[in-house]
Amino acid sequence: MDKRSTAHMKKVADLAERRKTADAAKALLLEKFKNRPAADDPAVVARAAERQAVNEARAERLAAKAAEAAAVRAAEEALKAEEEKAREAERAAQEAEARAEADARQQADRDRARRVVADEAERKAQRDARYAARKARR
Repeated sequence: MDKRSTAHMKKVADLAERRKTADAAKALLLEKFKNRPAADDPAVVARAAERQAVNEARAERLAAKAAEAAAVRAAEEALKAEEEKAREAERAAQEAEARAEADARQQADRDRARRVVADEAERKAQRDARYAARKARR
């Protein structure tokens, strides 16, 4: 039983010490809060002005950075538009060339067909002439 009561007493002592330390820390925080300078104190006003100046400078830097990024984006978009316009012009030129080639092929096919028809007509005329000459000899 003696061993048990000693351990219990130690726990109680540790708890009391922890409470005493916590109370002291709270008292120090309260004292610090009570002793803080007033809002119209020159040091407080100076720190607030410094913070505001830093915030304004940061806002200016961010605005400049955003403006620069917007300018870069605009330049990139203009370059993309120019490249797209060049691609479109090249595509139109290729299509026009393809149409011209297709028209030339069709014209060549028509000319060839006309020659074939003309050759057939000429052969028929020659054949008819031979037939007529043969009939005339008989």
